[in-house]
Amino acid sequence: MFSSHFYHATVRKSVAVFGTLFNNITVARKKGDGSIVNQVKVPLAYGPKQKFLSRLNIETGQDASVAIKLPRISFEITGIDIDTTKKLQKRVQLNEPTTGVSISRKTINQFVPYNIAMQLNIMAKNQDDGLQILEQILPYFQPEFTVSIKPIDDFTSFKQDVPIVLNSVSFDDQYEGDYNSRRVLIYTLDFNMKMSFYGPVAESKVIRKINIDFTEKPNGTNNLSEFDITIGASDTESDFTVTTTIDNTDFE
Repeated sequence: MFSSHFYHATVRKSVAVFGTLFNNITVARKKGDGSIVNQVKVPLAYGPKQKFLSRLNIETGQDASVAIKLPRISFEITGIDIDTTKKLQKRVQLNEPTTGVSISRKTINQFVPYNIAMQLNIMAKNQDDGLQILEQILPYFQPEFTVSIKPIDDFTSFKQDVPIVLNSVSFDDQYEGDYNSRRVLIYTLDFNMKMSFYGPVAESKVIRKINIDFTEKPNGTNNLSEFDITIGASDTESDFTVTTTIDNTDFE
């Protein structure tokens, strides 16, 4: 029913773009006089927060003698839903010239907007670390931050603006148990990425000649005039010549 195989790696690109936004966050440790003792980059990884929380208390394999380091940031996809507020007309088409070919264009006839829900979790063992990370994120979302991406590899000049909307921020203190248990403070930020999913890339012919005939009324049997507009077979979009031919000869 559908076309042959195609894959634009839309979800994979969404994960990469989203993670890149938060891969350069640091935490500074200061003395009482305000001078910086050291500054560390916060690790970032894809995965659910439960995966990282379980490593705080379970010792396995090579990690048996090394506890997970805090603070750190994790993120994951939590849902994919169609964006009904941006529904497009069915006849909308994307197209781009085919490199080195003047008689056809690359086209995409099917694409649809979707919201990809992303959840970001900031895990820290003390309040100041968590607040430092949070404050380096919140000012950029008002409530959205827009990035420009190249969603289709075959379309070299086409780029898409992707708004990333911050929907909510929540806080959770995971401290339970005795004094030997590690305390974990978690700030959870929920985002929506307004992406689009694109169909297969096809090639469509370029219209290079238009022929208009004016015929006699009412039966239209006699051709009163002929109007032709032609573009050369080797012409390109940046270098072309339009030839117009008008024939007013009355013939049957």
